Amino acid sequence: MIMHDLTELGLLRSIWRDHGLERMEWPARSPDLNPIEHLWDYLGREVAALNSPPRSLHELKQGLLCVWSSLPIQVSDNLINSMGNRCRQCIQVRGGHIPY
Repeated sequence: MIMHDLTELGLLRSIWRDHGLERMEWPARSPDLNPIEHLWDYLGREVAALNSPPRSLHELKQGLLCVWSSLPIQVSDNLINSMGNRCRQCIQVRGGHIPY
């Protein structure tokens, strides 16, 4: 499954078809559905919960690297696997609020 912003779509369609990939339909004006936004939220909460919260840019970078390197695969799997349901819900409520 590919999430894409339609840039160079004509060229990519044949590549996707050749490799058996399908493009995910994406609700209009819904950038907050992007799983990376939820991953950043997770990382931010985990860094804030560290024994000593970062007090400098260097400490923030180190905290993010620490949290990133120990990121449970289940976190990213859950985000990706929930995409279909989140998009369907967003469409059902015509772009309104959904509980994610």
